[in-house]
Amino acid sequence: MILKITRLILICLLFVGCAKEKTAEKNQTVTRDWDQIQKDSTLTILAENSPASYFVYKGKNMGYEYDLIKEFADDHHLRLKVTMVNNLDDMIHYLDSGVGDLIACNLSINEERKKLLTFTNPHLYTYQVLVQRKPAHYKKLSKQALQDSLISDVSGLQNKTIHVWKNSTYYTQLMKLNTVFGLNMNIIGTEGDLVSGELIRMVSEGEIDYTVTEENVAKIELKNYANLDIKVHVSNKDSIGFGLRKTSPELKKKFDAWLKAKENESTIAEVNRTYFDNNQATSKATKPFSSVSGDAISQYDDIIKRESEKMGWDWRLVAAIIYQESKFETYKKSWAGAFGIFQFMPATARAYGITPESSAEDQIIAGVKKLSKNYQIWLKVIPDTTESIKFTLASFNAGRPHVDDARALCVKHKLNPAVWTGNVDSMLTNLSKPTYYQDPVVKYGYCRGVETHKFIIEVLQRFEEYKAAFPDKPKE
Repeated sequence: MILKITRLILICLLFVGCAKEKTAEKNQTVTRDWDQIQKDSTLTILAENSPASYFVYKGKNMGYEYDLIKEFADDHHLRLKVTMVNNLDDMIHYLDSGVGDLIACNLSINEERKKLLTFTNPHLYTYQVLVQRKPAHYKKLSKQALQDSLISDVSGLQNKTIHVWKNSTYYTQLMKLNTVFGLNMNIIGTEGDLVSGELIRMVSEGEIDYTVTEENVAKIELKNYANLDIKVHVSNKDSIGFGLRKTSPELKKKFDAWLKAKENESTIAEVNRTYFDNNQATSKATKPFSSVSGDAISQYDDIIKRESEKMGWDWRLVAAIIYQESKFETYKKSWAGAFGIFQFMPATARAYGITPESSAEDQIIAGVKKLSKNYQIWLKVIPDTTESIKFTLASFNAGRPHVDDARALCVKHKLNPAVWTGNVDSMLTNLSKPTYYQDPVVKYGYCRGVETHKFIIEVLQRFEEYKAAFPDKPKE
């Protein structure tokens, strides 16, 4: 009996120890900082799907915070990678676990958040505003009558029901106002997957009565909802910054130095004007081929989906290839003579029955046929589908002979000729150097392999971004 009890205690202690270890792993923060970012040449941002943060329009990445960080990345010769955060409640966990290096979700800086994050210096200052709906007949009202029909200051929130994100500074501010002024508001905290833009739409359409958001966000949305009013401030000015891990002090130093240097230049002001002072950029967020308002990447989605299904590829991967090649422009022509939506060289185009006058549908059909043919050939050599896709992209961009030369160099240099990253891609990149392209195992000579290396990285990165921005709807 004593032996059984002892065993039971030991098992319990072991279980508790394992549980503590798992909890520690879950709560552990990565230590990735500027040196590692520079080594990888990649800065990954965590962004929400909104005009103030990040969105995709006609395949192109846009958004106020995205454009600002893109300027920083370009100035530091970094590739910018985006991971979309569909639930804002997850963003700090994603940051701490290394999914991203920086949060770009229009975050206001406050003491509570500073316990969990460090922030860059502010890149924007704004107020929290009440979003309220004008009366249905507001166009017929006089200016004074309209003003009288709306809440004009904080005291008008007495006994009102307001929906805001439960983990936002809006929620905290409303709770303070409730306590200080005895407003008896019914503050309903929403989940992180219900973003400000959606709450604003719900106010406009009468599903809820009020919400609170930052004025910069509200200004963008106001262009889409003329029946809303955002004149009432419910806070002092908030500072908006980018959230960083506390273990990334060097990244903070670099970004703060960059922001300070840009204060006297037009960069920040120009990006600000683009999104908050005119309709040119923000209006795109409401158009059909936007991740904010629609579910289509391009006008050719149906054709791309149909042809991609035939070869067993995700249609968003094919869309990413097309965007990389032509940005969906059928009339595009390169200096080398490549033309059309897939940028076929004339000889290849003739083999697939394509001319510059061919329809977009015919060009897409031909392009997918070429991809499919290459893919099936590579599958026989490299059965791993993930690797075969990379080799298919490589031969599509550089030509099969150069990829075969790179594989031959891999064999000679004791690298794996069936693995792209760190193996064949490194040898293909080396084919621009005489020592390598003059090697006896190389049959087709010089190749600017760095372009193909970059092509594959950018296509696969864009594919991941498209998957997040345009998730496939479940089949009914």
